[in-house]
Amino acid sequence: MQIVRNTYLSLGSNLGNKLENLQKAIDLIAIEIGKISKISSVYKTSAWGFDSDDFYNICIEVSTNLNPENLLIQLNRIEKALGRIRTSDKEYKARTIDIDILLFESEIIFSKDLIVPHKEMLKRKFVMVPLVEIAPNVIHPIEKQRLQVCLSNIADNTEIENTNLKLVKPICLSDKYNYIAIEGNIGAGKTTLANLIAEDFNAKIILERFADNPFLPKYYADMERYAFPLEMSFLADRYQQLSDDLAQFDLFKNFIISDYYIFKSLIFAQVSLSKEEYALYRRMFDIMYKEISKPDLYIYLYQETPRLLENIKKRGREYEQNIAPDYLDNIHKGYASFIKTEESLNTLIIDVSDMDFLNNPSDYNEIISRIKNAT
Repeated sequence: MQIVRNTYLSLGSNLGNKLENLQKAIDLIAIEIGKISKISSVYKTSAWGFDSDDFYNICIEVSTNLNPENLLIQLNRIEKALGRIRTSDKEYKARTIDIDILLFESEIIFSKDLIVPHKEMLKRKFVMVPLVEIAPNVIHPIEKQRLQVCLSNIADNTEIENTNLKLVKPICLSDKYNYIAIEGNIGAGKTTLANLIAEDFNAKIILERFADNPFLPKYYADMERYAFPLEMSFLADRYQQLSDDLAQFDLFKNFIISDYYIFKSLIFAQVSLSKEEYALYRRMFDIMYKEISKPDLYIYLYQETPRLLENIKKRGREYEQNIAPDYLDNIHKGYASFIKTEESLNTLIIDVSDMDFLNNPSDYNEIISRIKNAT
C-alpha cells in the first residue's frame, strides 16, 4: 500500500493571465501530484525583491504518494509546461508560474536541491497569509509553533490584498465515486487501467481471479465441453468476491475500483453456452445479480479486434493464443447489447484503440479527465 502524505505548496504568477496560470497549475497538480484538499484565497502583492507587475499568490494543501524529491521533479515539470524558464541566474524575475514546497508533513529536509520547511517562508507575508488561511494550526517543524503564531511574529510589512477572485478545485475521483467498475473485451486493458487508478488515487482494488480457475485452460482447448462448468464457476467466484469485498469498508482507502462487473458473466455465457444451458444459467444469474451493489460508474473500454489480438499475443498467456477473432467480435456484440439495454447503469464508453495509457501519460490523463467529467 502506498503511503499518502500532506504537503503545502505556494503558487505565484505575475506574467500573462495570472489567474488562468494559477488555475492551470492547480489542474496539473491534481493530475500529476495528488488530491488537492484546500485552496486559499487569491492574494495580490507587489513583486518581492525586484520591480515588476504585482503577483497573484495562493497556497494549497495536497495529498500525494510522491516522496519530496520526486515531488520537486514533478513541480519543476509543471512549471516548465506552463512556460517557466529556469536559469542559473539567482536574481528574482517575473514568471508565469512559481511553485514552492513549503511543508512536507513534519519533515525537515536539507539537501542540495531541496530545503523543507522553505527557508524563506517565515519572512514572507505573501506566503504566510494564504498558508495560515488554510492551515492555521499546523505546527512549523523547526519553530515548533502553530503557523498562526508564526504569522503574528512576521516582520514583513508588505501590503497584501485579498482579490476575492475564485479558483476551481479539481474534482477528485474519490470525491465523486465510491465504486467504479471497468469492463472490456479480452485484452482491452481493464486490469492495467484499474491498477493505475488504484495506485494514483489510493483506491481499494478488486481484480478478477481468473488465473485460479482450473476450467479456463480446458475451455480454450475444448469450448463446447467445458463452457458450462467454466461459466458457472466464474459466476460463483465473481459473486462471492464482489459480495465480500464491496461489503468491507477500508479506512485507509478512498474508494473501490474493480476490473470487472458481474454482468460480464452473462455476456460471456451468451456467447459460450447452448440455448438450454444459457436458460439455466440465466436463472441462477438473476438471483445473484439482485444482491450485488451497482457501481457509481461503469466504464467500458472498447478496443478494435486486431488490437485485442495484438495485446493477447503480447501478454503471452498460452491458453489464450488460439482465441479466434469471431469470438472476440461476439463478445463485442454482447457488451454492446448489454450497454444499450441496461439503462440503470451510469455508463462511460472509452475507445482506447489508438491509446497507450500505460506508456503515454497524455492518454492516461485524457481517460482520467473523461472519468472525472462523466455525468
